[in-house]
Amino acid sequence: MDIKAGWSTPHESAHLHVAGEAAYVDDIAELAGTLYAAPGLSQRAHAKIKSINLDVVKASEGVAAVLTAEDLPGVNNCGPILDDDPILAEGTVFYFGQPVFVVIANTMIAARKAVTKAVIEYEDLPATLDVKAAKQAESWVLPPAHLRRGDTQSAMNDSQHQMSGEFSVGGQEQFYLEGQISYAAPREDGCIHLWCSTQHPTEMQQVVAHALNLDFNQVLVEMRRMGGGFGGKESQSAIFACIASIAAKLLNRPVKMRLDRDDDMMITGKRHGFHFDYRTGYNDEGLIKAVDIDMVAQAGYSADLTGPVVTRAACHLDNAYYLNDVSINAFSCKTNTQSNTAFRGFGGPQGAIAIEYLIDNIARKLGKDALEVRKLNYYGANERNVTPYGQIVVDNVMPELSAQLELSSDYKKRRKATRLFNQSSPILKKGIALTPLKFGISFNLVHFNQAGALVHVYTDGSVLVNHGGTEMGQGLHTKVAQIVAVELGIDVNRIRATATDTSKVANTSATAASTGADLNGKAAQNAARTIRDRLAEFAGQHFSGNSAHVEFADDTVSLGNKSLPFSEFIVLAYQARVQLWSDGFYKTPGLHWDGVKMQGNPFYYFAYGAAVSEVVVDTLTGESKLLRADILHDAGNSINPAIDIGQLEGAFIQGMGWLTSEELVWNEQGRLTTHAPSTYKIPTITDCPSEFHTALFDNRNVKDTVMRSKAVGEPPLLLPFSVFFAIRDAISSVDGHNLNPPLRAPATPEAILDAITAVREGRELHE
Repeated sequence: MDIKAGWSTPHESAHLHVAGEAAYVDDIAELAGTLYAAPGLSQRAHAKIKSINLDVVKASEGVAAVLTAEDLPGVNNCGPILDDDPILAEGTVFYFGQPVFVVIANTMIAARKAVTKAVIEYEDLPATLDVKAAKQAESWVLPPAHLRRGDTQSAMNDSQHQMSGEFSVGGQEQFYLEGQISYAAPREDGCIHLWCSTQHPTEMQQVVAHALNLDFNQVLVEMRRMGGGFGGKESQSAIFACIASIAAKLLNRPVKMRLDRDDDMMITGKRHGFHFDYRTGYNDEGLIKAVDIDMVAQAGYSADLTGPVVTRAACHLDNAYYLNDVSINAFSCKTNTQSNTAFRGFGGPQGAIAIEYLIDNIARKLGKDALEVRKLNYYGANERNVTPYGQIVVDNVMPELSAQLELSSDYKKRRKATRLFNQSSPILKKGIALTPLKFGISFNLVHFNQAGALVHVYTDGSVLVNHGGTEMGQGLHTKVAQIVAVELGIDVNRIRATATDTSKVANTSATAASTGADLNGKAAQNAARTIRDRLAEFAGQHFSGNSAHVEFADDTVSLGNKSLPFSEFIVLAYQARVQLWSDGFYKTPGLHWDGVKMQGNPFYYFAYGAAVSEVVVDTLTGESKLLRADILHDAGNSINPAIDIGQLEGAFIQGMGWLTSEELVWNEQGRLTTHAPSTYKIPTITDCPSEFHTALFDNRNVKDTVMRSKAVGEPPLLLPFSVFFAIRDAISSVDGHNLNPPLRAPATPEAILDAITAVREGRELHE
C-alpha cells in the first residue's frame, strides 16, 4: 500500500486498548520486594508546622519507613522553573493537601491506613484563597507582565462607544483516566530506573537526579504510554517521581507511588482560573478601536508553569481579531491553593475567551449578530495582519473558513429559527453562536522547540523508531510511524514505535504545546531520510543506474524497470555494510521572543477553526443542553484525518466541560471540596449533542511542517466557546436581547440562574 498523508490508519495501540493488553505503569510486572508509598497531606491552607508525631505511623502494621523533608538526600525542590515547589513541606504548609510526609509500606492499603495516624500540630497563618484579594494585596508568584501596542487611552477616548466590566472563568481538573503514578527501582552503581506516567521524561530525570544528588546519566526514565495527561503530567508528575525514587534509593527496594483519585485531585494543580477587568472602545459598526484589560491568573502557592501560561494567555487575547491599540496587564497571583499548571491550551483559551466576551457584549449593545461583529474585526491584509506582539499573520484563512462553516451549518436560517422558537416558548429558550479560533503553535520558550529520534531498519525489513515524544492517547506514535513509512515507502504495519526512554533520546522537550508531531515527526523523518539516502546510493550501484531516480514505494525499491521487495533489498544492503540506522534531529526555524518586552515571533504558524453551537436553556432550573455542534477546523494537510477528528471532538467536549459543568470549589478553610467524581462533574456521553458534524478545512500549511500538517492537540479546545456564548444568547432572550447577561464560566445551572435573575431585574454587569 502506498502510505501517504491523509490516510486514516488506526491508532497503533487500538487493538491493545480494546483487548485490555495495553500496559500502563501500574500494569508493569512488579519486581520482588516492591514497596508502596502513600502521602500524608496538610490539613491547613497556610500554617507553620509546630510539631509532627509519627510514632504511631511508624509502628503501624506493614510500615517499612516514614519519610519527611529531613530525610531527603538532595534538594527539596521539584519546581520546573523556580525553586519554590518543595517535594515535602518543610516548616510551613502553603495549601490544604500539600504532602508533608510519606509512608512506605508492604501494601498500598497498609500505607494509606498508616497515613491517617499522624498527629500534626499547626499554627495557622493568614491564607489567601480568592484571586481578586490576591491582586489587591499584590501577592504575586512572578512580577506582573505587560503587553502594549499603540496609544490605548487616546484610542479609547476617540471611540464612539466605550464599555467596561469584569468577567471570570474558572479552572479545570485534568481528570486523566490514569492517575499520577511512578515506579522506581534501584539499579547497580547507585542508579535509578523510573517508570513514570509523565509528559516530560527528561524533566523527571533531572528533578530525580537533583533530589538524590546523582548525575543525569544515573537516572533512566521510561514511559510507554499514559492514560491521558492534558498537561497535568508535564510538571506535576515530578513530586511523585521524586518520592518514589528517593524511597527506592534509601531502602534499596523498588517503590511504587500510585495516587488515589481524591489525593490526586487534592495535591495536583489545575487549569488556571482567570479574572478579567476590561475597558474597550468601539465604533457604531462594532469595530474595536481599543482594549485595556487586566488578566488576573490564579497561580496557586508556587510559580510552576504560570509564567509561560500567562504569556500565552496575553498572546492569545487577540484570537482571530486585529487589535491596533491594546494594553494588557497580566498578573500571576499567589493563593493558598494547589499550584496551577499546564492544561490543554496552556493559557490560550483563557486569553481568547476574554476578547470573545467583549465582542459578544459589543454586538448585543449595538443590536447586531455577534458573527457580523466578529467578521468585521477579523485579521485582514496589509497593516491589519500584525499581532499585538509583533508577529505577522501570513496564513489567515479565517474569513474563508468561517464563511464555509456559516453556509454548511445553515447558521443564518437556524438563528432566525431560535428567535421564532423563543417568542412562543416562555420557559425553554434557545441560543446559537458561531465562534472562531486562531492558535499559535510552538513553545514560547524558544529552546524547547527541538527534538531527536532514532530509526533502526532490521534485516527482515521491519523498522523500529524511538523519539522524545510521549504517547498519551493522542496518536503521536501512530503519526510518527506513518511519517517514517512515507519516507521509506513501506507499510506502516512494518514500523514499531517504542517507549520514550531518556537513555535513547536525550534532553527531550515535554510533549506539550501541540508540538508533539511537529517536532518528533520531523526528527523521525530526518532520521528515516538519512537511511533512505544511503539506501538510494546503494540501489544506484546495485541496479547500475542514477541513485537520484530510485523510488521507495509499495514495500518495493525500484530503479527504472528493476525492482526488489524492500525486505530483500535490505538484506543486500546489510551485506554491503550499509548503515541501516540513523539518528535524526529537528529545531523549529524562525522563532524569537523577548519575554520582557513581550514582542517577537513566538509561533511557527497558526491553526484556525470555528464552531457553531445551538443550545436550549431551561429558565426555571438553569439546566442547559447542547443540541447540535458543527465544527470546521484547519489541520493543514492532515497526517491522519481519523485521529485528528477524534482530537477535535474530544477537545470540544472537554472544553465544553470547562465552560459549563466543571466547577472547582474551595471551602473557607481552603479545602478543595470538588475532589472526586462524586463532586466534580465532567461531561458524559449524555452531554454530547445528538447532531455532531465535524470536518477538516482544506488547507496545506504554508510552513514546512511535516507533510504540511498542522497541530490539533490544543487549538480545538477553543471551539466550545460557541457553547458558552450560545447559552448567553439564550439567556439574553429573556429580556429580548437588550442586556448583556453577567454569565460567569463555568455556566453551571446556578450561574445560569444568577444571570437570568440579573437580566429579569434589568441588571447588567457592563456599565
